[in-house]
Amino acid sequence: MKTLAINVKERGNVGKTNTRALRNQGNVPCVLYGGEKQVTFYAHENDFRKLVYTPDTFVVELSIDGTVTKAIMQDIQFHPVTDKILHIDFLEIFDNKAITVSIPVILNGTAIGVKNGGNLMFRRPKIITKGLVANLPDAIELNIEHLKIGMFTYIKDITVEGCELMAPGNSVVVGVKTARAAVEEEVEEEVEEGAEGEAPAEGAEAPAAE
Repeated sequence: MKTLAINVKERGNVGKTNTRALRNQGNVPCVLYGGEKQVTFYAHENDFRKLVYTPDTFVVELSIDGTVTKAIMQDIQFHPVTDKILHIDFLEIFDNKAITVSIPVILNGTAIGVKNGGNLMFRRPKIITKGLVANLPDAIELNIEHLKIGMFTYIKDITVEGCELMAPGNSVVVGVKTARAAVEEEVEEEVEEGAEGEAPAEGAEAPAAE
């Protein structure tokens, strides 16, 4: 996996006043857990841009006051209005322990079915994958040139050496449908969503309990 080094500073005070002051200065409060002890720290929001605003998944080398710890970003919180980063959780990782991360999927080539007028259906741009850090790839690359109209690539068709894909084997990753089938499927999904949220018709009685 790709690595990204970030220099951070450990927090001595974790109260609300201190947290507010850090954010006002453009810093992001963070927590590192999963190791011997939980560590609180911070860094400027600009230092996290390459980590947050990208489809890539990184192993982050956190330099906390000179001590480097490997981790992955586990959770992130944004301000609901400004979208500024409010908080990030990191999980410490070890070379001999498997971790679970979302690996991006890259499609190579143009499907035959698309050239013949079909629509490409890209269902899983990321796949949750479990494995040792050394075995996890930067991305899962799929050649889709052979896909004709009506053909699909499923999770069960993909192999990543030394890793386990954490999705049902019959889950579609990518495929090609006729233009009409793609439109019908979208309409069908909208109808199903609408049916689930429909309220009973005015004057209609609820079925009696048995």
